[in-house]
Amino acid sequence: MHGSGHHLTALERAEALCQKRGVQLTPLRRDVLRLVLEAEAPIGAYALLDQLKGSRAKAAPPTVYRALDFLLEQGLIHRLERLNAFMGCAEALEGHAHDHDHDHGHAHEHPHQFLICRGCGITREISDHAVAEAIAAAAARGGFSGARATVEIEGLCAQCGNAAQPNSG
Repeated sequence: MHGSGHHLTALERAEALCQKRGVQLTPLRRDVLRLVLEAEAPIGAYALLDQLKGSRAKAAPPTVYRALDFLLEQGLIHRLERLNAFMGCAEALEGHAHDHDHDHGHAHEHPHQFLICRGCGITREISDHAVAEAIAAAAARGGFSGARATVEIEGLCAQCGNAAQPNSG
């Protein structure tokens, strides 16, 4: 999704989802979402603030964090704890065949895991139900119910993995 040119469609989808839920995607929230979607990799709050200052001189950390909180609550973005950064939610914004309507208050009910390249930083969201079921089963064995988890998997993407392998000649 990042840098792929799909951000206009994703913004329109986000506006439609917000309208359907009766919440407002204000111009600031829209700008923050646009910047998250345009980023080549997950982006931090202060990097967003730096980019916003060009068009919104009065932008401050609290305003950016409030916009991010709204976008998280609506399930339009994800927060990657390991990177302390944000990226768009593929399920909500790319219109997958199983087009999830993230209901307000249940923004992250779909299972999601993130593949993070330690070489170039590219991050991919995947949604593997088997992983989610294994986590839920392990939690149940430990006496927990209703367990949810965000899984962040670090490794090398295909490009970085190929670059790391010595040429056999």
